Amino acid sequence: VQLQASGGGLVQAGGSLRLSCAASGFTPLDYYAIGWFRQAPGKGREGVACISSSTGSTYYADSVKGRFTVSVDNAKRMVYLQMNSLKPEDTAVYYCAANLLCLLVPGPYEYWGQGTQVTVSS
Repeated sequence: VQLQASGGGLVQAGGSLRLSCAASGFTPLDYYAIGWFRQAPGKGREGVACISSSTGSTYYADSVKGRFTVSVDNAKRMVYLQMNSLKPEDTAVYYCAANLLCLLVPGPYEYWGQGTQVTVSS
């Protein structure tokens, strides 16, 4: 099983980015929830958003509600994180992870992708 995150980059404050997470080996994908996490330099890994692939239910950290949207395309085995109105404090390495339950804490997640860097300039 493998997760691969992509789509990071450098953007000005107020801009947008869309991160993608390609999930391979998860059969079927809708058994799993996919979470997005981020880790800024010197800080712990924090949950950003999560989506249940089976129900489509979504959960967001308070810091990103109204700005970030998580979505899933089960047929393509892709999960997306649309990030709008980006702020400098959103700068971090972003990771996607898979778990049976949709949680915003990293501990229970068994499968992790490599990170993708998001840098928001002021």
